[in-house]
Amino acid sequence: MPLPKSARKTEPHLPWLEAGQAFPAPETAWGSTEPVPGLLAAGDTLDAETLRRAYSNGIFPWFSLGQPVLWWSPDPRMVLKTDQFRLHRSLRKSIVRFASNSHCEIRVDSAFQRVISACARQPRAGQSGTWIVSGVEQAYGELHRAGHAHSVETWVNGELAGGLYCVNLGRMVFGESMFADQTDASKIALAALVAFCRAKGMAMIDCQQKTSHLATFGAAEISRSAFANHLRQHVGKSAPDWNFDSLYWQQILTDTAAISAETP
Repeated sequence: MPLPKSARKTEPHLPWLEAGQAFPAPETAWGSTEPVPGLLAAGDTLDAETLRRAYSNGIFPWFSLGQPVLWWSPDPRMVLKTDQFRLHRSLRKSIVRFASNSHCEIRVDSAFQRVISACARQPRAGQSGTWIVSGVEQAYGELHRAGHAHSVETWVNGELAGGLYCVNLGRMVFGESMFADQTDASKIALAALVAFCRAKGMAMIDCQQKTSHLATFGAAEISRSAFANHLRQHVGKSAPDWNFDSLYWQQILTDTAAISAETP
């Protein structure tokens, strides 16, 4: 979502954040009648503490090379409720094969920087470039070292085949980006994240903005106020230990309600 050139530091309706300054209230983000709905503020600071404060208020960064750091709080918000995850039959078969193969495994946080770098090389569908510029990689790497960002990795024959990275505050997970170098590798990582969240009692994964891809897995939009209410209830809780046990697969493989036919 490109930012109009007018929406820079001189734009009167877009707050400019100085280092350490509090974020505006999310409900003050640009609405549907303004140039870029969901845009909240701009600035030039991106570090682990700023990210932590942003996510705890339902705010996330998204910008392109050459732009300031842009902060967003869209309404509605795309989320995946973990008990509504839709497991397509073909992916279920892939997971069963994966889980039964001694040369395949899910790892957590063993190659965070490799995962985010790989995500940067695979732009989102419909985008010509990536928002994961070098400054973003550095900031999320710092957030990872602080214990608030994690990677879920699909390994096949000792090689990193795909994965995703996300942010975790309390009992809330914020999905960021995925990549795949082998068929279904990113989808298996997503399913592993859902299984992990269900095992740890985490009910929602933030998907930020609507995409048809995530909708096929059961993600749907909710209002910003409903999302904010969920954050207030869960961000302050104790965070789980980030590890993956193969037993977690049962959280989704045995859930008949989650198994669905393929989307046409």
